[in-house]
Amino acid sequence: MASTTANQQAAPASPGPLKRIILIALIAIVAAGAAGAGVWFFMSKRAPAATSAEAAPAPPAAPLFFPLESMTVNLQSDDGQQHFLRIGLTLRLGDAASQQQLTEHMPEVRSHILLALSNKHPDDLAPLEGKRALAEELKTLIAQPTEKGTAPIHVQDVLFTEFVVQ
Repeated sequence: MASTTANQQAAPASPGPLKRIILIALIAIVAAGAAGAGVWFFMSKRAPAATSAEAAPAPPAAPLFFPLESMTVNLQSDDGQQHFLRIGLTLRLGDAASQQQLTEHMPEVRSHILLALSNKHPDDLAPLEGKRALAEELKTLIAQPTEKGTAPIHVQDVLFTEFVVQ
């Protein structure tokens, strides 16, 4: 009988129902923790993007337009005929301070514009490039300070509202 007891091997004990429940609960806790960590990881990456969007600069304010009264100017002519230019301008300004400066110095600004326009030939103003060059020239002319020591007027663009050459 001694030999029979030595030949018997210990059979592995089958896990009891308590061990299975603990194992399932442990797997469920690990899975829930991994899901929570994944949600936190992906949400924390989106949170700075949302705060950086809030910190982004505000969209620029609506442009400030400043219409000038229409002007009629005699143009220079080589053919002996009288040529006239009737022009209407609207200025796009950067800020209200520029509008205030223009309002205060409007007679000087109009005089500078009229002198510059009266020096033009009708042939120079006919093509599209001539009109674009005139707009740039007027932009530079208007931006120049009218008094020494004053800041230049910030003109973003010169827009034609009327342009007739006769």
